[in-house]
Amino acid sequence: MKFHNAGKYNGDESSLPQREHRPNTVPFKEFADMKKLSLISNVGCILTMIILAIPFIILGGKYMHENVIWLALSGVLAGLSLFPHELLHAICYKKDVYYYNNISKGLVFVVGTEDMSKTRFICMCLCPNIFLGIVPYIIFLIFPNLVFLGLFGLVCLGMGFGDYINVYNAIKQMPKGAKTYLCGMHSYWYLENN
Repeated sequence: MKFHNAGKYNGDESSLPQREHRPNTVPFKEFADMKKLSLISNVGCILTMIILAIPFIILGGKYMHENVIWLALSGVLAGLSLFPHELLHAICYKKDVYYYNNISKGLVFVVGTEDMSKTRFICMCLCPNIFLGIVPYIIFLIFPNLVFLGLFGLVCLGMGFGDYINVYNAIKQMPKGAKTYLCGMHSYWYLENN
């Protein structure tokens, strides 16, 4: 992986890495309106955190008063995990990957234009959610006194909702043997034998 800090994203999609499309390329059926995607991602994030908060409160409730400082710290660290989240996406690329941000809008993302198998694309999308979300949350479920890990995992799992949309699109839209790539903000797939 060759990591490039591309700086602040100004909202102009044409400034993102582009590539020539392969023959018979099919764009993912995505939300055409970025505001609608943002709304759905934010609502999904909140609903995910509410659902995960139920076992968190049931199992960890009796330990919370002992860990107030750790809980506050884990909440702050979860909010600061945006860059490590994107770095975990980036390590799944073999070639150039570009990091963009617009911190004032809470926007950070990576873009790489290389071809990926369906499985590798799904792994790339889920990598940060596994290591920053699922693993800490499962450790909390096993050891409920570690409420700081539970809160950290809960928040990180919610923040990954946009990745879950990409995984859903890949599973639903890509046929067996298809490859995918990013071009700008959008995903495309193709079959090599076409």
